[in-house]
Amino acid sequence: MHFSLTASLTLALVALTVATPLPAPKTSTKTKSAAASSATKDAAADEAAGGASVLTAGQTYNDIQISSGTAGDAESLANALFANIDQSNLAGVSAADLKIIKATHDVAEDAEVDAFNKALEGATGDEKVAIQNGKIKNKVLKLTAEVLALQVENAQGNEKGDVAAEQKKLANNIALDTKAKGGASTAVPFDGTIG
Repeated sequence: MHFSLTASLTLALVALTVATPLPAPKTSTKTKSAAASSATKDAAADEAAGGASVLTAGQTYNDIQISSGTAGDAESLANALFANIDQSNLAGVSAADLKIIKATHDVAEDAEVDAFNKALEGATGDEKVAIQNGKIKNKVLKLTAEVLALQVENAQGNEKGDVAAEQKKLANNIALDTKAKGGASTAVPFDGTIG
């Protein structure tokens, strides 16, 4: 068999092209961060759909806080943390889950008193408004946990606390958060854990 020079060169170029690996596409840090964030959210959604707990004992307050970002979404963020609690069967909530719900309330209350209140003392202007918005979102988290814990205890026959009074406080803080919708909201770091 006799090949022409052109055919030999063409064959060599094709072989070289096939054998050469393609360079990895360049992605910006923003693209990588967005992809990682999306993957984390997707994993959390998959986990939630599968029935795994969103909250677990040992998580830090900083991991579960809902105060960062903007005001106006506190109710949905707080409810998302408890999405795997069967609201139609509160009597069936496990003792372990009830303990986590109560611990969430406790750590959010501690953050309010020991972190948010202190941060507000030295703040002024827009910074103070953003911290106050964060504090309100934290109160929504705290009161959502409080109301849920009371509802569970009542459903299980352990009448404790005034659910209506706590629901009124929760509704008031949700209204404040909604009124500030779109405004800056600042989280205040706090060293606390759930249970």
